[in-house]
Amino acid sequence: MLRSILTFFGSIFTLVTLGLTMIALSIGAIFYIYGRDLPSHQSLANYTPPTISRIFSGEGRIIDEFSRERRLFTPAEEIPDLIKQAFISAEDKNFYSHSGYDARGIVAAMVEAVRTRGQTVRGASTITQQVMKNFLLSGDRRIERKIKEIILATRIEETLSKEKILELYLNEIFLGQNSYGVAAASQTYFNKSLSELAPHEAAFLASMPKAPSDFHPVRAAERLKQRRDFVLREMAENGYITRAVYNEERAKPLRSVQNGDFEPFSKSLPPRDYFTDEIRRQLSRDFGEGEFFTGGLSVRATIDPEMQVEAALALQAKLEEYDRQRGKWRGTGITLPAEALTSEAAWREALAAVDVARDIQLGGQWYPAVVLKVEDQNLRIGIEGVTETESEPHVVPRKDISWLPGSFQKSFKVGDVVHVRRMTGNDGSFIRWTLRQVPEVQGGFMAMDVNTGRVIAMQGGFSYQHSVFNRATQAKRQPGSSFKPFVYAAALDSGYSPATIVVDAPIEINTPQGMWRPRNSSNKFYGPTPLRTGIEQSRNLMTIRLAQEIGMETVAAYAERFGVYENMGPYLANSLGSEETTLFKMVAAYAMFANGGERVEPTLVDRVQDRNGDTVYRHDPRRCVDCFDPDIPETRGPRIVSDREQVIDPITAYQLTSMMRGVVQRGTAAGNVRLDVPVAGKTGTTNDARDVWFVGFTSNIVAGCYIGFDQPRSLGRGAYGAGMCGPVFTQFMRKATAKYGGGEFDLPPGGHFIKIDRFTGARLADSASGQSVVAEYFRDGEEPIFGLAYDGGFAMGNDLELFQSDEESTKEVTTSTGDTAVVGEKATFGSISSGGLY
Repeated sequence: MLRSILTFFGSIFTLVTLGLTMIALSIGAIFYIYGRDLPSHQSLANYTPPTISRIFSGEGRIIDEFSRERRLFTPAEEIPDLIKQAFISAEDKNFYSHSGYDARGIVAAMVEAVRTRGQTVRGASTITQQVMKNFLLSGDRRIERKIKEIILATRIEETLSKEKILELYLNEIFLGQNSYGVAAASQTYFNKSLSELAPHEAAFLASMPKAPSDFHPVRAAERLKQRRDFVLREMAENGYITRAVYNEERAKPLRSVQNGDFEPFSKSLPPRDYFTDEIRRQLSRDFGEGEFFTGGLSVRATIDPEMQVEAALALQAKLEEYDRQRGKWRGTGITLPAEALTSEAAWREALAAVDVARDIQLGGQWYPAVVLKVEDQNLRIGIEGVTETESEPHVVPRKDISWLPGSFQKSFKVGDVVHVRRMTGNDGSFIRWTLRQVPEVQGGFMAMDVNTGRVIAMQGGFSYQHSVFNRATQAKRQPGSSFKPFVYAAALDSGYSPATIVVDAPIEINTPQGMWRPRNSSNKFYGPTPLRTGIEQSRNLMTIRLAQEIGMETVAAYAERFGVYENMGPYLANSLGSEETTLFKMVAAYAMFANGGERVEPTLVDRVQDRNGDTVYRHDPRRCVDCFDPDIPETRGPRIVSDREQVIDPITAYQLTSMMRGVVQRGTAAGNVRLDVPVAGKTGTTNDARDVWFVGFTSNIVAGCYIGFDQPRSLGRGAYGAGMCGPVFTQFMRKATAKYGGGEFDLPPGGHFIKIDRFTGARLADSASGQSVVAEYFRDGEEPIFGLAYDGGFAMGNDLELFQSDEESTKEVTTSTGDTAVVGEKATFGSISSGGLY
């Protein structure tokens, strides 16, 4: 009997043992099969998560940031214990004791699934398993993935410390609102650093991994509060906070940026503009788009925030002035439907969703508004973000549109979305609301340091939010006569001088497209004229003859050397600026005139550092020889050594600078460019005034402006570079020179001054004086030849008179020597331009 009993129990034991062995073998086989082709977990040891790249101003202030996933990487040792404890309590209370997976949790989850017949399937993944899922596996809910998770979790526990695993988790986890990692989420939800968070805020963040979309702080506030309180309770039960702290924190309301309880972090950043977007474009090209958006780069920009504002206001003011002179209302082109106007709440919600520019500060903040009622003498409006008061009624009077033809009824209808701003008195007192519109005409402006190439301001249009196309760097336009200095540079380097005489007379050129008869902007011609006068008055015919004389191949080579073009066509028309280029290239090229002919590369970035703080790019290649020498005398600064290429001879650069000072003093820019420091520059106007330019410089700052329609067409009669871009340059440079100063242009050694008559080019005595006298700088050892005239080899037929027959086209002047000379009638401001493609 006993033997039978023992045999029975022995059989049972054998079966159980065999069963357990088979189960163990099966589990082992499963783990072997699924563990063979798993991704390597070793890579996690050196994992660098995608993080935000930030752009800083020279003062160290964040001005923009770029990312695909908004993540701020924080090392484990810098993450407060409170944050770690909140997430451990919410997600994996046994994190510090298990070996990668929680067997009890898995069994409990299986029991729950069986008990509810599959209706409730909860996770049981540890933090380590979640790291494996987020980094190495997919997120699908299948048993195969869970097995792989466990295998990888056990392996990674043997490779990395618990703190390192927690670091990976807390920096990688998605917490809603495009925030990845606890540091970015803390900024997104509370605009606080991790060290500033209270327990209830830490529990708030720890509630998110479960399902961020289900715990929105506004749409699902009650559900989020319940989850937050659960996490607080778990923290108390795990001994991380006391019961008293739990009760106190649990009683606190749910507060967040999304609820309007805190200012969003984005409010501390200036609106994105053309400058930082151009940095994004250039660094994406240089470093690769992936590295820029995910590499956690720290970019030190060259921008001067104060001057960037001035650049925007100067360009915007001129564009708006031109637009209002045309007397045409276009508005935003957006009209709200009638159902959106049934109540104030309705139109405010609809208006907030409208995509219009909100970054314009010209004359004050421009607000989006909607027309609520159109009357004969008033336009009733509703303004975004502004509450109507008795002192500031939301009404626009009829006199505000005196620049428009017709009545309110002709230009506006109910539901139209418009821009408005406050009109105020000199003392800041409110006068009325005034209608505004983004001009159709556009333009670009850029300013940079002539010695370093540091771009201090760049405005690529009227409003970045209205149009992100950067017209300073991306728009290729014809520079017109602003290109002429490069023709003259080639001539001066080829042996010509400012006193060289070139014939200003008609030209006929037979081209495949027919006979080309270029002309001066004034439709006059002036006979033999010195080079100086040719550039001051922007004589097209002189420029063509000069280009023909020295050869267009030489002109093209100079233009390419300056970086204006990469491969310029050697055609005579291009000597008048008919080939397209960018404002960015033109301003950089003019800087080389100002700095004595040295090559300078324009840059928007001083330095780029990687996520580890190592410098991976630095713009200024110059060496400071004795910056760290403690024995430098107090009377001497450290020596900066430059090995930059000399693009043109320094004397040539000075001669051109002197000639372009004449453009401002008495030439095509006279009266429109006025500064308290020496300034030089050149105007430019293309055929039919499709593009107007002015590029100019002081001893340390170069700036340029162009204005034109995006789809090129005439700006109208009277549109010239001097009158349109000159005031933009002047407004900006007055602020720039007040801040950065300015002085006389450096005089290079190796030359001497000779006084000449600027009308005839004749040499004068050293004692000569008068309005016609100008001192030109000549190279030592070169004896200039006076009186020799160049015509470029163009013959003049009998029907092409040297001087226009109109009696008013010439006049007799008295030179400084007392002799008389016949010259072309000086054009008035209204009859002359910067030249162009004539």
